[in-house]
Amino acid sequence: MSPHDLELSRPIEEAAPETYYPAVPAAPQTAPVIAVDVMGGDFGPEVTVPGSIQAARECGCKLILVGQTEAVKEALRKEELRGVDYDLAHASDVVHMTDRPSDVLRRKKNSPVQMACRLVKEGKADGMISPGHSGATVACAMFIIGRIIGVDRLAMATMLPSEKEQPTVLLDVGANVDCKPHHLFQFGLMGSAMAQTVLARSQPKVGLLSIGEEEGKGNSLVKEAYDLMKLAHNLNFAGNAEGRDIFTGDLDVIVCDGFVGNVALKLAEGLGSSLGHLLKKALLSSLASKLGTLLAKGALTRFARLVDYAEYGGAPLLGLQGVALVCHGKSNVRSICTSAKMAAAFVRQETNKLLMESISANEELTLYSRATKYQGNLKG
Repeated sequence: MSPHDLELSRPIEEAAPETYYPAVPAAPQTAPVIAVDVMGGDFGPEVTVPGSIQAARECGCKLILVGQTEAVKEALRKEELRGVDYDLAHASDVVHMTDRPSDVLRRKKNSPVQMACRLVKEGKADGMISPGHSGATVACAMFIIGRIIGVDRLAMATMLPSEKEQPTVLLDVGANVDCKPHHLFQFGLMGSAMAQTVLARSQPKVGLLSIGEEEGKGNSLVKEAYDLMKLAHNLNFAGNAEGRDIFTGDLDVIVCDGFVGNVALKLAEGLGSSLGHLLKKALLSSLASKLGTLLAKGALTRFARLVDYAEYGGAPLLGLQGVALVCHGKSNVRSICTSAKMAAAFVRQETNKLLMESISANEELTLYSRATKYQGNLKG
């Protein structure tokens, strides 16, 4: 189809390759509409446009490509567009990595990330993804799309590889550096909803990241969150988890505050990169090792795919009234494709519906004023 520009109202003024999803058949419905900030990231339209088009082909979603029209059209000329349903939305403002999130929210109302969030808010899109300024994406998503009633803090989730070759959900990984016990409790409920719907885990096991597996280990935040999680309805709480448990695959969801989670995520990324370099150096160190590398090429390729962040997509912001994903700034075509497919899976599997049900069922524990009262009675 021929692309055309969408007319947007002014923003509200208020604070085919194997993939991991979707794994559960969805009820018949119209194709999810995903808005893509195509100007974001290190590579812009030359990566975001082909990645989005690939996602539309693989999962049947519709696209709204948000960015500077001429640049987007130039990238589209290089793509085979037959059978791809897409629109263009022109965004004139440019977001720089040096911009403060609050400035993007207040002053750059025609930026791609803010316009993509408005598309979700106004019901013209079901979800959005952005590989651009992560702080600006979180701010725009929170104040434009808005939180689900009962959710106190958004949680940024990510999927990490495990020994069982199925990803583990880790949250929060950076949206909240300072948390209270009931925030971690809500993160557990939201992570469980994501694992049930997007990853098809029937009774996902949820662990709380601490310095020991035994009950009573950890700081006051972890101890109080532990007590709340024990009382939760419809939460398969498995107790404390240690850092090494993130990659075993024995737990489906691991909960922590955003400070710890971001450190764990960056540590995992750095370790994976360094191990890859060390492995490559060892494999090419001699003629014998080079010959062995050729014989093991298939296994090494599979290993590389399992630990490649591009296979797991962006980091969803859980707790929104819509769907929003923060993608890696260095996202390649495959990563953008996977992120758009994940956003579509969130819509098709109705993750937010289950999340709202979980929050509602535990309302007495998620309200902080009551949560503090419970702390004194949990061991009585």
